[in-house]
Amino acid sequence: MRAGRGGAGGMKLAVAFDHKGVELRDAVLEALEGHEVIDLGTHDGSVRVDYPDKAREIGERIQSGEAERAVLVCGSGVGAAVAACKMAGIRAAICHDVYSAHQGVEHDDMNVLCLGSEVVGAAVARELVAAFVAARFNTVEPRYAARLEKVAALEKEMKHGEVAASQAR
Repeated sequence: MRAGRGGAGGMKLAVAFDHKGVELRDAVLEALEGHEVIDLGTHDGSVRVDYPDKAREIGERIQSGEAERAVLVCGSGVGAAVAACKMAGIRAAICHDVYSAHQGVEHDDMNVLCLGSEVVGAAVARELVAAFVAARFNTVEPRYAARLEKVAALEKEMKHGEVAASQAR
Protein backbone atom coordinates (compact mmCIF):
# COMPACT_ATOMS: atom_id res chain seq x y z
CA MET A 1 0.00 0.00 0.00
CA ARG A 2 1.36 3.40 -0.92
CA ALA A 3 -0.08 6.54 0.59
CA GLY A 4 0.98 9.89 -0.69
CA ARG A 5 1.09 10.67 -4.39
CA GLY A 6 -0.26 14.11 -3.72
CA GLY A 7 -0.12 17.07 -1.48
CA ALA A 8 -1.92 18.53 1.47
CA GLY A 9 -5.44 19.74 0.86
CA GLY A 10 -6.32 16.94 -1.50
CA MET A 11 -8.94 14.30 -0.92
CA LYS A 12 -8.01 10.91 0.56
CA LEU A 13 -8.83 8.26 -2.03
CA ALA A 14 -8.27 4.53 -2.25
CA VAL A 15 -7.65 2.88 -5.61
CA ALA A 16 -7.71 -0.79 -6.56
CA PHE A 17 -7.49 -2.77 -9.76
CA ASP A 18 -8.09 -6.40 -10.60
CA HIS A 19 -5.95 -8.16 -13.21
CA LYS A 20 -7.94 -6.59 -16.06
CA GLY A 21 -8.44 -3.20 -14.44
CA VAL A 22 -4.70 -2.71 -14.06
CA GLU A 23 -4.71 -1.57 -17.69
CA LEU A 24 -6.11 1.79 -16.49
CA ARG A 25 -3.83 2.04 -13.46
CA ASP A 26 -1.50 4.76 -14.79
CA ALA A 27 -4.37 6.88 -16.09
CA VAL A 28 -6.27 6.70 -12.80
CA LEU A 29 -3.21 7.54 -10.71
CA GLU A 30 -2.35 10.39 -13.06
CA ALA A 31 -5.86 11.84 -12.63
CA LEU A 32 -5.43 11.70 -8.84
CA GLU A 33 -2.25 13.79 -8.70
CA GLY A 34 -2.58 16.30 -5.87
CA HIS A 35 -4.62 13.93 -3.71
CA GLU A 36 -3.59 11.47 -1.04
CA VAL A 37 -3.87 8.02 -2.61
CA ILE A 38 -4.05 4.68 -0.83
CA ASP A 39 -2.89 2.30 -3.54
CA LEU A 40 -4.29 -1.20 -2.98
CA GLY A 41 -2.86 -2.65 -6.19
CA THR A 42 -2.69 -4.71 -8.24
CA HIS A 43 0.40 -3.73 -10.14
CA ASP A 44 0.64 -6.72 -12.45
CA GLY A 45 -2.01 -7.99 -14.85
CA SER A 46 -0.32 -11.36 -15.34
CA VAL A 47 -1.57 -12.70 -11.99
CA ARG A 48 -5.32 -13.17 -11.51
CA VAL A 49 -6.75 -10.84 -8.88
CA ASP A 50 -10.48 -11.10 -8.22
CA TYR A 51 -12.58 -7.93 -8.11
CA PRO A 52 -14.58 -8.98 -4.99
CA ASP A 53 -11.32 -9.01 -3.01
CA LYS A 54 -10.46 -5.53 -4.22
CA ALA A 55 -14.03 -4.34 -3.54
CA ARG A 56 -13.68 -5.50 0.06
CA GLU A 57 -10.34 -3.69 0.46
CA ILE A 58 -11.82 -0.48 -0.96
CA GLY A 59 -14.97 -0.75 1.17
CA GLU A 60 -13.01 -1.33 4.36
CA ARG A 61 -10.89 1.78 3.74
CA ILE A 62 -14.01 3.91 3.31
CA GLN A 63 -15.82 2.32 6.28
CA SER A 64 -12.81 2.94 8.55
CA GLY A 65 -12.48 6.56 7.41
CA GLU A 66 -9.02 5.99 5.95
CA ALA A 67 -10.40 7.07 2.56
CA GLU A 68 -13.21 9.45 1.66
CA ARG A 69 -13.85 7.90 -1.73
CA ALA A 70 -12.39 5.27 -4.02
CA VAL A 71 -11.86 4.22 -7.61
CA LEU A 72 -12.23 0.52 -8.39
CA VAL A 73 -11.42 -0.89 -11.82
CA CYS A 74 -12.14 -4.29 -13.33
CA GLY A 75 -12.70 -5.39 -16.93
CA SER A 76 -16.27 -4.09 -17.32
CA GLY A 77 -16.79 -2.18 -14.07
CA VAL A 78 -19.97 -4.18 -13.47
CA GLY A 79 -18.56 -6.84 -11.16
CA ALA A 80 -16.68 -4.22 -9.16
CA ALA A 81 -19.87 -2.19 -8.63
CA VAL A 82 -21.95 -5.24 -7.71
CA ALA A 83 -19.39 -6.45 -5.16
CA ALA A 84 -18.70 -3.03 -3.61
CA CYS A 85 -22.40 -2.30 -3.09
CA LYS A 86 -22.68 -5.36 -0.86
CA MET A 87 -20.76 -3.51 1.85
CA ALA A 88 -22.57 -1.25 4.32
CA GLY A 89 -22.26 2.42 3.52
CA ILE A 90 -20.73 1.87 0.12
CA ARG A 91 -22.47 3.60 -2.77
CA ALA A 92 -20.66 2.36 -5.85
CA ALA A 93 -21.63 2.87 -9.47
CA ILE A 94 -20.22 2.09 -12.86
CA CYS A 95 -19.73 5.29 -14.82
CA HIS A 96 -18.51 5.45 -18.36
CA ASP A 97 -19.63 9.02 -19.05
CA VAL A 98 -18.63 12.28 -17.36
CA TYR A 99 -22.19 13.28 -16.45
CA SER A 100 -22.78 10.14 -14.39
CA ALA A 101 -19.36 10.41 -12.75
CA HIS A 102 -20.17 13.81 -11.23
CA GLN A 103 -23.96 13.51 -10.94
CA GLY A 104 -23.58 10.28 -8.96
CA VAL A 105 -21.73 12.23 -6.28
CA GLU A 106 -23.87 15.37 -6.45
CA HIS A 107 -27.25 13.63 -6.18
CA ASP A 108 -26.50 10.19 -4.71
CA ASP A 109 -23.33 10.75 -2.64
CA MET A 110 -21.58 8.01 -4.62
CA ASN A 111 -18.34 7.14 -2.84
CA VAL A 112 -16.89 4.51 -5.19
CA LEU A 113 -16.38 5.08 -8.91
CA CYS A 114 -16.22 1.81 -10.84
CA LEU A 115 -14.64 1.71 -14.28
CA GLY A 116 -14.19 -0.94 -16.93
CA SER A 117 -10.79 -1.15 -18.59
CA GLU A 118 -12.35 -3.03 -21.51
CA VAL A 119 -14.92 -0.24 -21.98
CA VAL A 120 -13.05 3.05 -21.63
CA GLY A 121 -9.56 4.09 -22.58
CA ALA A 122 -7.01 6.05 -20.60
CA ALA A 123 -8.14 9.51 -21.76
CA VAL A 124 -11.79 8.91 -20.84
CA ALA A 125 -10.76 7.30 -17.54
CA ARG A 126 -8.81 10.44 -16.60
CA GLU A 127 -11.86 12.60 -17.37
CA LEU A 128 -14.17 10.35 -15.35
CA VAL A 129 -11.90 10.29 -12.32
CA ALA A 130 -11.43 14.07 -12.46
CA ALA A 131 -15.21 14.63 -12.62
CA PHE A 132 -15.81 12.19 -9.73
CA VAL A 133 -13.19 13.80 -7.48
CA ALA A 134 -14.25 17.37 -8.26
CA ALA A 135 -17.93 16.71 -7.50
CA ARG A 136 -19.51 17.40 -4.11
CA PHE A 137 -22.75 16.10 -2.65
CA ASN A 138 -25.54 18.68 -3.08
CA THR A 139 -26.54 19.75 0.43
CA VAL A 140 -28.60 22.71 -0.81
CA GLU A 141 -31.45 20.61 -2.21
CA PRO A 142 -33.10 18.71 0.69
CA ARG A 143 -34.51 16.08 -1.67
CA TYR A 144 -31.07 14.53 -2.21
CA ALA A 145 -30.42 14.10 1.50
CA ALA A 146 -33.94 12.70 1.97
CA ARG A 147 -33.35 10.15 -0.79
CA LEU A 148 -30.01 9.19 0.74
CA GLU A 149 -31.74 8.65 4.09
CA LYS A 150 -34.17 6.28 2.34
CA VAL A 151 -31.26 4.36 0.84
CA ALA A 152 -29.62 4.11 4.29
CA ALA A 153 -32.90 2.88 5.80
CA LEU A 154 -33.25 0.29 3.05
CA GLU A 155 -29.71 -0.90 3.70
CA LYS A 156 -30.42 -1.15 7.43
CA GLU A 157 -33.70 -3.03 6.89
CA MET A 158 -32.21 -5.59 4.53
CA LYS A 159 -30.32 -8.58 5.80
CA HIS A 160 -28.99 -11.20 3.41
CA GLY A 161 -31.51 -10.21 0.75
CA GLU A 162 -34.55 -10.43 3.00
CA VAL A 163 -36.39 -7.70 4.82
CA ALA A 164 -35.58 -7.84 8.50
CA ALA A 165 -38.31 -9.52 10.57
CA SER A 166 -39.42 -6.24 12.15
CA GLN A 167 -40.10 -4.76 8.69
CA ALA A 168 -41.79 -7.82 7.17
CA ARG A 169 -45.09 -7.36 9.02
